[in-house]
Amino acid sequence: MKSAPVPSRFPRPWTVTRMEPLTEHRPVNDPLVYGFLRLTPDADARRAALTGALAEYCRSHELILGGLFIELGTSTCARTAAFTGLLDALALPDAYAVVLPAASHLGPRPIAAERKRQITGSAGVRLLLVRGGKSARCRALPSSGCGPHPEPVSDTET
Repeated sequence: MKSAPVPSRFPRPWTVTRMEPLTEHRPVNDPLVYGFLRLTPDADARRAALTGALAEYCRSHELILGGLFIELGTSTCARTAAFTGLLDALALPDAYAVVLPAASHLGPRPIAAERKRQITGSAGVRLLLVRGGKSARCRALPSSGCGPHPEPVSDTET
């Protein structure tokens, strides 16, 4: 004697009808980021070093550096040509983040606060710092085995 199927109050388990390859097996675009530097006009060696540092950071974090905006001079205005260009690039649909060597590249505190608000106010855009946060501001003590420099690192060294 066959018993009738008992209705279940739980939904039927789903069945896989087609296998999709993992993302590692499909072409996936790396996130598109834009760099921003604030430098003095005569800092060619520093410009080259920081450009290389941003490129290396992007390579090691699988990011595409779509462009680098460089503000030359010590403007006290939040809206310079370089920063306006950066904001225009962030309005593009594939923009993921802005990458900076350190937060000090946004400018003095009042300008930096406004610029940070404008960057993060863009739809889903993030602010990435190559070197940032409290742990990165101080070098390790010699007793930790991480390095011989106990002095704090100033923002002017970036």
